[in-house]
This record gives sequence, C-alpha cells and structure tokens, in this order.
Amino acid sequence: MNVHIFIPCFVDQLYPQVAFNMVKVLERVGCNVIYNPNQTCCGQPAFNAGYWQESKDVCNKFISDFNTAEYVVAPSASCVGFIRNYYPKVFDKASNSKEANAIGKKVFEFSDFLVNVLKVEDVNASFNGKATYHDSCAALRECRLKQEPRKLLSNVKGLELLEMNDVETCCGFGGSFAVKFEPISVAMADQKIAHAADTQAEYIISTDMSCLMHLEGRLKNSGSNLKVLHLADVLAND
Repeated sequence: MNVHIFIPCFVDQLYPQVAFNMVKVLERVGCNVIYNPNQTCCGQPAFNAGYWQESKDVCNKFISDFNTAEYVVAPSASCVGFIRNYYPKVFDKASNSKEANAIGKKVFEFSDFLVNVLKVEDVNASFNGKATYHDSCAALRECRLKQEPRKLLSNVKGLELLEMNDVETCCGFGGSFAVKFEPISVAMADQKIAHAADTQAEYIISTDMSCLMHLEGRLKNSGSNLKVLHLADVLAND
C-alpha cells in the first residue's frame, strides 16, 4: 500500500524523531511510505488566529500537494481534525469545494490509520515502563478517537498502561490559547500533570506533540521526573 505522510510544521522543526518513528512503524507493517518535499502546513495556525484568507492560500497548497494521494497519514490529530472539519468551511462555495471535501476523507491520524484502515493493533513493539495516556481534544472530539491508541499501546510488550483521572479534560495548550490566556493554560497543564503523576506513571503518551510540548514545558519548570512521548515513539521501539 502506498501511503503519503504529512509532517506538521512543529514536528518538522522541533520533534523530527516523531516523523521518523512513524515512518518506521508504517514500513514495519508493510506500507510503502511516500514523502512529498513540497509540503508545508495544513493552514490551521493562520485560521485559528483569524487570518482566514491567508489560511485558505495554505490550505489550497495542501490540497494541491496531496490531491493524487490515496492515503495521507499524519502524527497529529490536530492537523487531521482541522483538515476534516474545517476545510469544508474554508472552501464553502469555492470552485474547488469538492476537492476540499474529498481530501478530508483520505487524511488519517496515525493510530486511526493503523487500527481502522490497516486493521493492525499489534506492531510488534516493546517498551519497558509505566505510562498514562492523554486524550488530546483534537483526537477525542474532532477525530473521534478514543480506543485506537489504547489498543495499540495495550499490545506493546513490557508497557503498563495506567488511566489517569479526568483523562478527557484539556491540557490547556489550545494553540494561541496558551499565549492569550497563559495563567489559565498553565493551571490546566498543572492539573493534567497532577493527575498523571497520581498514577505513578513514568511517561505521558499522546497522539499530539502539541499537547506534549505544552506539558513538557511545565514538567521541566516543576522539576518533575515525568517524561512525554508521542505514540509513534513508543510503537517504533522494538
């Protein structure tokens, strides 16, 4: 199966190992991974900041870059959720509205693609440690993903998965929300970290590096021993 990958801006610039690990897992389960070097951004940052026309220009480029792909897989439910749920709004009544709607049907978050498209729940991964899983708002509410990452993690040899309290509560990142409402954002992150620490876990795992980036900043400031890992980082470990 030919699979195109979309690498979000912040993963490309700050956490490239997540992209490499996603590729490693996809190849392990038999995919032929294709990377289009012309890709840039999905358009979400500009859209969320209120620059809708600028966002539309970027979204148009995304459609052009991936228009011929059968499947597009990304290590970010946030980007996938934006493409699926907001491209139809961005391109409402536009000449290419049909293409905008179609692109959302072939873009998948990593765990969604593995479990629901490839029907794979065990990728032959091993990881020794205790971890708790954080449901990102985008994965849970925009992509409707809850059990998919947990199914994958439950089959990782040596990993003990512990559920935290209020697991579906936001971590406080929310993109520009963390900048505009810093005190609230920090308090929400601290609450999430406290719930994670209560499980005695060593790691916080999620589908979204944006959430984990936010939590990691608070963890470093607080001197906590908790570490963050993207789902792909765990599944790539053999």
